[in-house]
Amino acid sequence: MNGALPLLEKVGIATVSIHSQIPPSHPSVAMGLGPDRRGTGTLVSADGLIVTVNYMVIGAESVMVTFTDGRQAPARVVARDFTTSLGVLQVEGTGHPHLEVTSSANATLGQEVLILSSLGAEKRCADTGIVTYLGPFDAAWEFVLDRCVCVTASILNIGLSGGPILNSKGQILAFSYLSFTDLVRPILAIPGECFLSGRDELVRHGHRITIPPRLWLGVLSYTLREHVVIAAVMPGSPGEKAGLQQGDLVLSADGRDIHERRALYDAINSHRPGECVQLRILRKNQVYNLEVAAIVVDDYLG
Repeated sequence: MNGALPLLEKVGIATVSIHSQIPPSHPSVAMGLGPDRRGTGTLVSADGLIVTVNYMVIGAESVMVTFTDGRQAPARVVARDFTTSLGVLQVEGTGHPHLEVTSSANATLGQEVLILSSLGAEKRCADTGIVTYLGPFDAAWEFVLDRCVCVTASILNIGLSGGPILNSKGQILAFSYLSFTDLVRPILAIPGECFLSGRDELVRHGHRITIPPRLWLGVLSYTLREHVVIAAVMPGSPGEKAGLQQGDLVLSADGRDIHERRALYDAINSHRPGECVQLRILRKNQVYNLEVAAIVVDDYLG
């Protein structure tokens, strides 16, 4: 990217390191997120709003941020968005250097981007990359994005997640969410419009109120030979209470054949909170019918 160094000087001071402490008893710890979490955040307003990834703030009892000059400050959790998996923090003060968030609607395949993240404390890591994928995404942990941004980077271990993916103007196209090991799409990012569309609601209410909440069974799953297999069931989740087990193969949901994971997620989210999803599963060569009450994921992890 031409002019990468001047751009880096402009955007570097708007990123922070995040250190969150979560009680060991919180359900997210049992899910593998751990009680001690470190990530990256980006200042998006002069009054100290910071955008990061949701798993950094789920269950957090204390959050400390570190600026590039070594200063540290406590941050309060403003919002947790389980629909897009963004989290919002805020530090006290005014006049904070910050970056503009823009929509990824104008992003194109092959577009050059600047990737910035924390390495802990005041250390930062930067790299240039290109956009390699724009489109839908679903993950094992009942997570769906209608549109995501994936970028390559020459440094596969780019640092801690939550940092900005920037265009040549220094605007945030997306926020890094996960780094994969394959070379095709190593970094998955949440597009900027996910924050822009819900900013006022997140700041005012702490969550989205104008879109339906994401429903959840509490399972991990993967697609195998046109069927969805349950890889794990969260303790105390609706799936566990209904009797779902690791290794169950989902044949249908609400009477419709299930051949891919996204179809299962769509079936779950066609319900209202508390309504049951009718699952037909295959377990040890026997077919079972189970009713699983879909709940709002916030009710389990909030």
